[in-house]
This record gives sequence, C-alpha cells and structure tokens, in this order.
Amino acid sequence: MSDGPFQITDYMRRYDFENVVLCNDNSTGLRAVIAIHDTTLGPAAGGCRMWTYPTEWDAIEDALRLGRGMTYKYAAAGVDLGGGKAVILGDPRKDKSEGLFRSMGRFVERLGGLYYTGEDVGTTLADMEQMHRETSFVITLPEYLGGAGPIAGATACGVIEGMRVAVRRVTGSDSLAGLTVGVQGLGAVGGELVPRLAGLDAKLVVCDTETDRVEALKDLDGLAVVQPERIYDQPMDVFAPCALGGVLNNATIPRLTCKVVAGCANNQLRSEEDGVEIERRGIVYAPDYIINAGGTVYDTDRLFGGTHVHDRALAKVRRIHETTQRVFELAEREGIPSFRAADRLAEARIAEVAKAKGLRARGGVQ
Repeated sequence: MSDGPFQITDYMRRYDFENVVLCNDNSTGLRAVIAIHDTTLGPAAGGCRMWTYPTEWDAIEDALRLGRGMTYKYAAAGVDLGGGKAVILGDPRKDKSEGLFRSMGRFVERLGGLYYTGEDVGTTLADMEQMHRETSFVITLPEYLGGAGPIAGATACGVIEGMRVAVRRVTGSDSLAGLTVGVQGLGAVGGELVPRLAGLDAKLVVCDTETDRVEALKDLDGLAVVQPERIYDQPMDVFAPCALGGVLNNATIPRLTCKVVAGCANNQLRSEEDGVEIERRGIVYAPDYIINAGGTVYDTDRLFGGTHVHDRALAKVRRIHETTQRVFELAEREGIPSFRAADRLAEARIAEVAKAKGLRARGGVQ
C-alpha cells in the first residue's frame, strides 16, 4: 500500500481508468469504492471485497490495483469483460448487515450494467444474495438463483493447471508428486487447493492467521504447519501465495528457497521491480492473474451462454494450462520476465478488439 495519500486522478490518468465511484450511506454505515478500469472488451466485472484497511486511501488504492488486474485477467483468459473492483470498508467479521449489502447493491444498480460484481475476500454467497435483491448485476450467486454456486474449486483447479506448467519448466515433468508446496493462506481457495495438492501426492507446508482453517485440514497426511511469518523460510519446491497481495517484495524474495511461485492471491508482486528480481534469482513465476482466473472464468460462463453449464465452464478453466504455456513461450522468445509477458498477451488482445470496434487504444493497457 501507499506510504501516504496519493492523487487519485493522477493514478487514474497514469493507468487510464474510466471511473472511480465513492459510495456512502449513513443509514447503514456503508463506505465503499467502485473502481472501473477498462470496458473495451465489455462491461467491467470484478468481486466486491470487504476488509479493514489502515486508511481510506489504502482502500481506494486496493480497489484501483485490483480493478486494473481484472482487466488483464479477463483479457488474457479470452473473456469479453472489462476490469473493475468494489471495496467495502469494514470488518467482515462484525460489520456485516442485510442493510449494508442491499445498500451496496443499490449503488451497483445505479451504474446500469457498467459494472458487475461478485464474491471476493471478506464476502460470501449469502452477501451476494442480499445485493442481488437490489440489483441484477451480480455474477456470483447460488445455483437456485441461476448462478454457478461456490467457485473456489474452479479457481484451485486453474491454479494447479498453471502450477503444472511452471513446474515442468524446472523439472521437465508436470507431476507434483513428491514436491513440497508451501501454501500461504487457507481461505476459500487455499482451503480447496491444499487437499487437491495432497491428492496429487504433493508434500505440504501451510500457514494461516486463522487457526480454525488450519484445524480443518489437520488430518491430511504429511501436512506441516508453520507460523505465517516463517512460511518464506521453509524448504519448498513451490511457493503458493493464497492470501493478500504484495507478499513478493524486497523483504520476502531473498528468503525464498523455492524454484517456482504459483498461487491464487491477486497482485502478489509489490512492484514490477520485484518481478524482475524473482526472474534474476532463477525462480519461475506463474503470473497471478493468469493462473487464478479459473473462478471468474467458471462464474461468468453463464453471461455468454444463457445458463450455467458445469462441463462447458470447467473446460474453459482448463485452458489456463495453455494460456500459461503461451506466457512462458512469449517471455522466452522476447527475453522478458513472465509478468511482463502476461501483460503483453493481455494488452495485445485488448488492442485487437479495440481496433475491431473502432475504439481508441487505451493508455492503461498499451
């Protein structure tokens, strides 16, 4: 996060954002921000996060970073949606209410389809149901409301597809059997990822700040648990960041002993310089928004097919394997770090669609 307040309009100009909407409702206590980055490919979409931020500036910056990341995620995944994100300021453990989420739904409704929202860190399907009572522009919904239901499993599936590709670049095989994988964060996706990796005979080292999440997985064979601050120092073949962003930085990267980083957290790199440093250290980095796109690919399938079809949606998720391979091939061909190759892949698609639609080339993705 920023060391202090930043100029919002300067940030928007730098990355060519379209809209930032600040939301306030005194009656429910709602304070929120909706960041809409780019709608070249289609209406903006991205989850609604609820979190306790140190300052309002941190919340706004998080929404902006995440919204821009969604533009790239959808573009690289071949989905015709733009990038956006919503952030509600508050403690998801004690500040939730029906009124708060219905109020948030009304703010989304006012945008008239410019932005679609969904489940994210700190929010649940039940919260999305409350928002859906006020707006139709909610993607993540239970099956009885026409949605895909829980999507964490699809995200975990995509992460494993990308992880296999990254591992093959180091070992020559896409097998995870016998490899030690360190999983940081056992939330919705991390909690799905760990048993799937165990089923593939990977050895696991895990951590989480919530002890109940660790307890839920304690019966898995060969599972080692460490304190969260020690996860970077563990001997492991693969590091899978599955918590919040910015965990790959100048303080943590020198501590890593792994040869692969492949996880589901968004914005894992604190800065572009950190992506360069990972490459310099000989670590294969599977760009986060490439391999963690499975849940949103699975979830948004119904927007283009009328209804959710599990097999069709899952087939799209498995294409993450091919997309990850394309990123590494581009990085090798052009002699650039993998995170930059991922950006170029996404930017090329946005530029191509913009040209086909007769739109201007947007500065935030060129």
